Amino acid sequence: MTDTTETIDYSKTLYLPQTDFPMRAGLPEKEPLLVKRWQDMDLYRKLRESAAGRTKYVLHDGPPYANGNIHIGHALNKILKDVITRSFQMRGYDSNYVPGWDCHGLPIEWKIEEQYRAKGKNKDEVPVNEFRKECREFAAGWITVQGAEFQRLGVIGDFKNPYTTMAFHAESRIAGELLKFAMSGQLYRGSKPVMWSVVERTALAEAEIEYHDYESDTIWVKFPVASLVRPIDDGQTKLTEGALDLLQAHVVIWTTTPWTIPGNRAVNYSPRINYGLYEVTAAENAFGPQPGEKLIFADALAEDSSAKAKV
Repeated sequence: MTDTTETIDYSKTLYLPQTDFPMRAGLPEKEPLLVKRWQDMDLYRKLRESAAGRTKYVLHDGPPYANGNIHIGHALNKILKDVITRSFQMRGYDSNYVPGWDCHGLPIEWKIEEQYRAKGKNKDEVPVNEFRKECREFAAGWITVQGAEFQRLGVIGDFKNPYTTMAFHAESRIAGELLKFAMSGQLYRGSKPVMWSVVERTALAEAEIEYHDYESDTIWVKFPVASLVRPIDDGQTKLTEGALDLLQAHVVIWTTTPWTIPGNRAVNYSPRINYGLYEVTAAENAFGPQPGEKLIFADALAEDSSAKAKV
């Protein structure tokens, strides 16, 4: 007899599968190696050659703006598009992905102006052509940076030949298409209110406007009824008593933009809303509606409006 106990390694008694896969993925180290391998083997070009002659699948990529590093929104956008184009490539299509960049707009100009201010330069003293040249160079620099960042995410595409809105051939094509509209009579001159930047001297897009919440003064305005328009075939020769009451009434409106009143030209009514003629019988204030006055309100708002007007 012995006091020692023999230990049995039961793992050696099992027929376990052997694999070269590591126990840990090590993605921070592995991913750059995979991306470099794809680039070294020119994977994008090989995919195009293998898919030559197949039915094309084209994903029109809305371009990101070339003015900074990518963020999580860019990553979500590009990764999903990469999944889509790869899946169609595997299904037998010629699924070509061509990345692009938006290079126009105020954000790029603002970045250049920030550089001017840091150097004590005034934008107005810089020739327009020089200013535009610096904007183009700024955009081109970020296209290179973002392109590398997208490829680091594993996105496969024609990053050597992307499309950009600032390419001269693209701008000339846009001008040519606009000329076609003009020559065919589909282009016309009209008037439309737009947001305008006095500093930048350009129109602003809705996405470039930020509204700050604040408490504004509101006003109630009563417009006197000046006249009534009666249909020619209504068969009446005289105004009815109700119509005469309207001639002595005021149309009441409420607005958060008092400064627009001088330019006001109409009051809108809805056929889906019930309106009523109300007479003021008492008033707490010496100003505003007085007893005897007749006002036209939406029925649903009459009680609340009267309480606020203290009548």
